[in-house]
Amino acid sequence: MENSIQINGKEYVLASSVKPQSAKTLQDKTYCIIRTYSAGVFAGYINRKIPGKENTVYNARRIWYWAGAASLSQLANEGTKKPAECKFAQIIAEVDLKEIIEVIPCTEQAKKNIEGVAVWQQ
Repeated sequence: MENSIQINGKEYVLASSVKPQSAKTLQDKTYCIIRTYSAGVFAGYINRKIPGKENTVYNARRIWYWAGAASLSQLANEGTKKPAECKFAQIIAEVDLKEIIEVIPCTEQAKKNIEGVAVWQQ
């Protein structure tokens, strides 16, 4: 595959070459903040009709650190008031999550705000 390398038998793909899911794929899904038991916090589209603790999140961003919101609930309602201080990873097309413990639907304002936070790079 173009834009990828193999290391120890695993293929790694350049993040900028990953194409987000199409609007058709996302039509029955809700943009949410998803908190897991051990994988951390993600923002993205999830099919909330699937019961249980496992689900796939599409156009997902890992929320590694946030500032400008007191809690995930506030982040889901308003977004962040300090986007330059947040550490949000790049968007990946999809991630399968296990042990989901909280799903908070986002307002349209929060969604736009979260999507507008620059990708954190070290």
